[in-house]
Amino acid sequence: MTKLTRRTMLSGAATVAAATMTGGLSGTTVHAAAPAVGKQVPGYYRYKVGDFEVTVVTDGRTATPLPDTYVANAKKDQVNEVLASSYLPENTATHLYTPVVINTGSKLVVIDTGLGLGMFGQTKGAAGQFHSNLVASGIDPKQVDAVVISHFHGDHINGLLDAENKLAFPNAEIMVPAGEWKQWMDDSNMSKAAGTPLEGNYKNARRVFGAFGNKVTQYEDGKELVGGIKAIATPGHTPGHMSYLVSSGPRSLLVQSDITAGMAFLFVKNPDWQLMFDMDKPLAVQSRKKIYDMVIAEKIPVQGYHFPYPGLAYVEKDGNGYRIVPVGWNPTL
Repeated sequence: MTKLTRRTMLSGAATVAAATMTGGLSGTTVHAAAPAVGKQVPGYYRYKVGDFEVTVVTDGRTATPLPDTYVANAKKDQVNEVLASSYLPENTATHLYTPVVINTGSKLVVIDTGLGLGMFGQTKGAAGQFHSNLVASGIDPKQVDAVVISHFHGDHINGLLDAENKLAFPNAEIMVPAGEWKQWMDDSNMSKAAGTPLEGNYKNARRVFGAFGNKVTQYEDGKELVGGIKAIATPGHTPGHMSYLVSSGPRSLLVQSDITAGMAFLFVKNPDWQLMFDMDKPLAVQSRKKIYDMVIAEKIPVQGYHFPYPGLAYVEKDGNGYRIVPVGWNPTL
């Protein structure tokens, strides 16, 4: 028996490489180099929650320079330290966007809609992918019964319209948090925001919902939006921000929108950190701790809008913070 050593392995590899370069292990044919494909596969993934079918549809990602005040109560060096330890580029804010579609058997429900098709061109296809991936997944937007919006930031509402600013889900009921409608549609609030970064958000919300003639269904905390999907108030990121408890039989899922927003893992790991985009920062911290302690106690998986795709994970305590434990990919339903 030949003894297998590092030397014999390297010697064998060198022999194969030499034979390949000179044309010949017996019976082999040398081909020209294959061209790179140069594009990604459609981004969707499915799993079951009881009898419900959940389709996770990526809207893509963006990468921008990291602002000095990205975390309001931590130094940029501290943020870069976490990025480096997570094998992510320093000084870069990398954001992922993941709407979901839930088929309850009687209703087809979209939760949040991504950045919109306009962003697809601006980012050369890196973001604004939701609608193309939705069609690739076999879902016809005309068959969607309801679109549930968590809050009125552009990365959640812009996909309500298509490239021609027409209704992307023409037969769907549009359901929005009453607290969000009150915040962003109030003229006095908009006047106070004049000249601030928030002014653009007011204008964008009015642009998007104006296409519906402002005809939407407003809902409150605790409302069962369709059978098995219940709204849970998680304010702080915005005043009326909502998350959702999805239940079918003995199984449940927490669909979190921006409980942890932006580079979400930073605020999972450091729940006391305050994202620059959180409007009421102390309340946002309070909401995330309350929800994460709840899902840990009840062992409920979380579908995170800004988690690494496909965004399905458990959250566990980790020292003074939490950690994301991704649910393994399942090739079958």
